[in-house]
Amino acid sequence: MRILVANDDGYLAPGLAALADVCRRFGEVNVVAPEQNASGTSNALTLQRPLTVWTAASGFQVVNGTPSDCVHVALTGLLDHRPDLVVSGINNGANMGDDTLYSGTVAAAMEGYLFGVPAIAFSLAQKGWRNLESAAQVAAEVLRGVIERPPSAGAWLLNVNVPDRPFDRVLGLKTTRLGRRHPSEPVIRQANPRGEPIYWIGAAGDAREAGEGSDFHAVAEGYASITPLQCDMTDHAALPAWRDWSQALGTLGK
Repeated sequence: MRILVANDDGYLAPGLAALADVCRRFGEVNVVAPEQNASGTSNALTLQRPLTVWTAASGFQVVNGTPSDCVHVALTGLLDHRPDLVVSGINNGANMGDDTLYSGTVAAAMEGYLFGVPAIAFSLAQKGWRNLESAAQVAAEVLRGVIERPPSAGAWLLNVNVPDRPFDRVLGLKTTRLGRRHPSEPVIRQANPRGEPIYWIGAAGDAREAGEGSDFHAVAEGYASITPLQCDMTDHAALPAWRDWSQALGTLGK
Protein backbone atom coordinates (compact mmCIF):
# COMPACT_ATOMS: atom_id res chain seq x y z
CA MET A 1 0.00 0.00 0.00
CA ARG A 2 1.02 3.56 -0.73
CA ILE A 3 -0.78 5.97 1.59
CA LEU A 4 -0.89 9.76 1.44
CA VAL A 5 -1.55 11.42 4.82
CA ALA A 6 -2.74 15.01 5.27
CA ASN A 7 -4.65 17.08 7.84
CA ASP A 8 -5.95 20.57 8.59
CA ASP A 9 -4.45 21.18 12.05
CA GLY A 10 -0.98 21.69 10.58
CA TYR A 11 2.18 19.64 10.28
CA LEU A 12 3.01 19.88 14.00
CA ALA A 13 -0.34 18.47 15.19
CA PRO A 14 -0.13 15.36 17.40
CA GLY A 15 -3.03 13.81 15.49
CA LEU A 16 -1.09 13.90 12.23
CA ALA A 17 1.93 12.14 13.74
CA ALA A 18 -0.32 9.51 15.33
CA LEU A 19 -2.12 8.81 12.05
CA ALA A 20 1.14 8.61 10.10
CA ASP A 21 2.46 6.06 12.61
CA VAL A 22 -0.67 3.96 12.19
CA CYS A 23 -0.45 4.09 8.40
CA ARG A 24 3.16 2.88 8.43
CA ARG A 25 1.87 -0.47 9.68
CA PHE A 26 0.17 -0.95 6.32
CA GLY A 27 2.63 0.36 3.77
CA GLU A 28 4.66 3.24 2.38
CA VAL A 29 3.61 6.62 3.77
CA ASN A 30 3.98 10.17 2.46
CA VAL A 31 2.83 13.02 4.69
CA VAL A 32 1.94 16.36 3.06
CA ALA A 33 0.39 18.83 5.50
CA PRO A 34 -0.33 22.55 5.90
CA GLU A 35 2.27 24.86 7.40
CA GLN A 36 -0.32 26.45 9.70
CA ASN A 37 -3.61 25.43 11.24
CA ALA A 38 -6.15 25.54 8.41
CA SER A 39 -9.31 24.42 10.24
CA GLY A 40 -12.54 25.56 8.62
CA THR A 41 -11.04 26.15 5.17
CA SER A 42 -13.28 23.55 3.53
CA ASN A 43 -12.28 22.73 -0.07
CA ALA A 44 -10.45 26.00 -0.76
CA LEU A 45 -7.57 25.98 -3.23
CA THR A 46 -4.93 28.72 -3.31
CA LEU A 47 -5.06 30.33 -6.77
CA GLN A 48 -3.74 33.87 -6.27
CA ARG A 49 -0.17 33.09 -5.17
CA PRO A 50 2.39 30.32 -5.66
CA LEU A 51 2.73 27.54 -3.12
CA THR A 52 6.00 26.45 -1.55
CA VAL A 53 6.86 23.01 -0.19
CA TRP A 54 9.58 22.27 2.35
CA THR A 55 10.55 19.26 4.43
CA ALA A 56 10.28 19.35 8.22
CA ALA A 57 12.63 17.57 10.63
CA SER A 58 9.97 14.86 10.95
CA GLY A 59 10.26 14.14 7.23
CA PHE A 60 6.79 15.54 6.60
CA GLN A 61 6.43 17.72 3.50
CA VAL A 62 4.90 21.07 4.40
CA VAL A 63 2.81 23.30 2.12
CA ASN A 64 2.03 26.95 2.83
CA GLY A 65 -1.59 26.45 1.80
CA THR A 66 -4.84 24.69 2.58
CA PRO A 67 -5.51 20.99 3.21
CA SER A 68 -6.92 20.67 -0.31
CA ASP A 69 -3.77 22.34 -1.66
CA CYS A 70 -1.67 19.70 0.08
CA VAL A 71 -3.46 16.75 -1.49
CA HIS A 72 -3.86 18.46 -4.86
CA VAL A 73 -0.17 19.31 -5.11
CA ALA A 74 0.80 15.83 -3.92
CA LEU A 75 -1.38 14.08 -6.50
CA THR A 76 -0.57 16.33 -9.45
CA GLY A 77 3.18 16.69 -9.28
CA LEU A 78 4.84 16.37 -5.88
CA LEU A 79 4.69 12.58 -5.60
CA ASP A 80 6.24 10.34 -8.22
CA HIS A 81 3.46 7.77 -7.76
CA ARG A 82 -0.29 7.57 -7.32
CA PRO A 83 -1.26 6.56 -3.77
CA ASP A 84 -3.66 3.72 -3.12
CA LEU A 85 -5.33 5.60 -0.28
CA VAL A 86 -5.59 9.15 1.05
CA VAL A 87 -6.19 9.61 4.79
CA SER A 88 -6.70 12.85 6.69
CA GLY A 89 -6.54 13.68 10.41
CA ILE A 90 -6.65 12.76 13.17
CA ASN A 91 -8.55 16.01 13.67
CA ASN A 92 -8.58 17.84 16.98
CA GLY A 93 -12.36 17.84 17.39
CA ALA A 94 -15.44 16.37 15.73
CA ASN A 95 -16.45 16.69 12.09
CA MET A 96 -20.08 15.60 12.18
CA GLY A 97 -23.28 16.83 10.60
CA ASP A 98 -23.01 20.26 8.97
CA ASP A 99 -19.38 20.52 10.16
CA THR A 100 -18.35 18.39 7.18
CA LEU A 101 -19.15 21.30 4.83
CA TYR A 102 -16.54 23.49 6.52
CA SER A 103 -14.00 20.88 7.57
CA GLY A 104 -10.49 21.04 6.14
CA THR A 105 -9.96 17.50 7.40
CA VAL A 106 -12.84 16.17 5.31
CA ALA A 107 -11.81 18.40 2.39
CA ALA A 108 -8.32 16.90 2.26
CA ALA A 109 -9.81 13.42 2.01
CA MET A 110 -12.38 14.63 -0.51
CA GLU A 111 -9.62 16.01 -2.74
CA GLY A 112 -8.22 12.51 -3.00
CA TYR A 113 -11.69 11.15 -3.74
CA LEU A 114 -12.16 13.72 -6.52
CA PHE A 115 -9.00 12.34 -8.12
CA GLY A 116 -10.39 8.82 -7.95
CA VAL A 117 -8.44 7.67 -4.88
CA PRO A 118 -10.27 6.03 -1.94
CA ALA A 119 -10.10 8.33 1.07
CA ILE A 120 -10.88 8.50 4.79
CA ALA A 121 -11.12 11.45 7.20
CA PHE A 122 -10.54 10.70 10.90
CA SER A 123 -11.58 12.98 13.79
CA LEU A 124 -11.53 12.74 17.58
CA ALA A 125 -14.84 14.02 18.89
CA GLN A 126 -13.45 16.35 21.57
CA LYS A 127 -10.61 18.83 21.36
CA GLY A 128 -7.47 18.40 23.42
CA TRP A 129 -6.08 15.02 22.29
CA ARG A 130 -7.01 13.37 25.61
CA ASN A 131 -7.80 10.02 23.98
CA LEU A 132 -5.68 10.35 20.84
CA GLU A 133 -4.27 6.84 21.28
CA SER A 134 -7.81 5.48 21.29
CA ALA A 135 -8.60 7.32 18.05
CA ALA A 136 -5.38 5.96 16.54
CA GLN A 137 -6.40 2.42 17.46
CA VAL A 138 -9.80 2.90 15.84
CA ALA A 139 -8.08 4.30 12.75
CA ALA A 140 -5.89 1.19 12.62
CA GLU A 141 -8.95 -1.07 12.77
CA VAL A 142 -10.73 0.86 10.02
CA LEU A 143 -7.64 0.88 7.80
CA ARG A 144 -7.14 -2.84 8.31
CA GLY A 145 -10.75 -3.41 7.36
CA VAL A 146 -10.74 -1.37 4.14
CA ILE A 147 -7.43 -2.89 3.05
CA GLU A 148 -8.43 -6.49 3.73
CA ARG A 149 -12.06 -6.04 2.60
CA PRO A 150 -12.34 -3.00 0.28
CA PRO A 151 -15.87 -1.54 0.50
CA SER A 152 -16.30 -1.35 -3.29
CA ALA A 153 -14.46 -1.00 -6.54
CA GLY A 154 -13.30 2.47 -7.47
CA ALA A 155 -13.10 5.50 -5.22
CA TRP A 156 -15.09 5.98 -2.01
CA LEU A 157 -15.01 8.54 0.81
CA LEU A 158 -15.53 7.84 4.53
CA ASN A 159 -15.88 10.26 7.42
CA VAL A 160 -14.94 8.66 10.76
CA ASN A 161 -15.55 10.27 14.15
CA VAL A 162 -14.24 8.60 17.30
CA PRO A 163 -15.78 9.21 20.76
CA ASP A 164 -13.49 10.77 23.34
CA ARG A 165 -13.00 7.72 25.53
CA PRO A 166 -10.39 4.99 26.08
CA PHE A 167 -10.27 2.32 23.39
CA ASP A 168 -11.69 -0.40 25.65
CA ARG A 169 -14.77 1.78 26.14
CA VAL A 170 -15.42 2.36 22.43
CA LEU A 171 -18.39 0.09 21.79
CA GLY A 172 -17.68 -0.59 18.13
CA LEU A 173 -18.27 0.90 14.68
CA LYS A 174 -21.59 2.18 13.37
CA THR A 175 -22.38 3.23 9.82
CA THR A 176 -24.32 6.48 10.04
CA ARG A 177 -25.85 9.38 8.17
CA LEU A 178 -24.87 12.99 8.76
CA GLY A 179 -26.88 14.76 11.43
CA ARG A 180 -27.75 18.46 11.36
CA ARG A 181 -26.97 21.38 13.65
CA HIS A 182 -28.94 24.43 14.68
CA PRO A 183 -27.64 27.66 13.11
CA SER A 184 -24.39 29.01 14.54
CA GLU A 185 -24.37 31.43 17.45
CA PRO A 186 -24.22 35.15 16.50
CA VAL A 187 -20.88 36.71 15.68
CA ILE A 188 -18.96 38.21 18.58
CA ARG A 189 -18.29 41.90 18.02
CA GLN A 190 -15.23 43.50 19.61
CA ALA A 191 -12.98 46.47 18.91
CA ASN A 192 -9.36 46.45 17.84
CA PRO A 193 -6.79 48.77 19.54
CA ARG A 194 -7.83 51.57 17.15
CA GLY A 195 -11.44 51.27 18.21
CA GLU A 196 -12.53 49.76 14.91
CA PRO A 197 -15.09 46.92 15.00
CA ILE A 198 -13.88 43.35 14.50
CA TYR A 199 -15.91 40.16 14.42
CA TRP A 200 -15.33 36.58 15.55
CA ILE A 201 -17.43 33.82 14.02
CA GLY A 202 -19.81 32.47 16.67
CA ALA A 203 -19.76 28.97 18.09
CA ALA A 204 -21.34 26.12 16.14
CA GLY A 205 -24.97 25.44 16.91
CA ASP A 206 -26.05 22.47 19.00
CA ALA A 207 -27.12 19.24 17.32
CA ARG A 208 -30.65 19.51 15.87
CA GLU A 209 -31.10 16.23 13.99
CA ALA A 210 -29.24 13.78 16.18
CA GLY A 211 -31.56 10.81 16.30
CA GLU A 212 -30.71 7.14 16.00
CA GLY A 213 -28.75 6.46 12.84
CA SER A 214 -26.98 9.82 12.85
CA ASP A 215 -23.30 10.40 13.48
CA PHE A 216 -24.13 12.57 16.51
CA HIS A 217 -26.15 9.77 18.09
CA ALA A 218 -23.58 7.06 17.47
CA VAL A 219 -20.70 9.04 18.98
CA ALA A 220 -22.80 10.11 21.97
CA GLU A 221 -23.60 6.44 22.61
CA GLY A 222 -19.91 5.53 22.53
CA TYR A 223 -19.52 4.20 19.00
CA ALA A 224 -17.11 5.31 16.31
CA SER A 225 -19.23 6.72 13.51
CA ILE A 226 -18.47 5.90 9.87
CA THR A 227 -20.36 8.00 7.32
CA PRO A 228 -19.94 7.39 3.59
CA LEU A 229 -19.88 10.71 1.74
CA GLN A 230 -20.28 11.85 -1.86
CA CYS A 231 -19.68 15.10 -3.74
CA ASP A 232 -22.90 15.19 -5.77
CA MET A 233 -24.84 18.07 -4.19
CA THR A 234 -27.81 17.70 -6.55
CA ASP A 235 -31.16 17.56 -4.75
CA HIS A 236 -32.37 14.57 -6.76
CA ALA A 237 -35.69 14.32 -4.91
CA ALA A 238 -36.53 17.91 -5.90
CA LEU A 239 -35.58 17.59 -9.58
CA PRO A 240 -39.12 16.69 -10.82
CA ALA A 241 -40.69 19.70 -9.07
CA TRP A 242 -38.05 22.05 -10.45
CA ARG A 243 -38.50 20.61 -13.97
CA ASP A 244 -42.23 21.34 -13.72
CA TRP A 245 -41.49 24.85 -12.45
CA SER A 246 -39.06 25.64 -15.26
CA GLN A 247 -41.45 24.29 -17.90
CA ALA A 248 -44.31 26.37 -16.48
CA LEU A 249 -42.06 29.43 -16.54
CA GLY A 250 -41.74 29.09 -20.27
CA THR A 251 -39.05 30.34 -22.61
CA LEU A 252 -36.95 33.13 -21.14
CA GLY A 253 -37.76 36.57 -22.45
CA LYS A 254 -40.86 35.46 -24.39
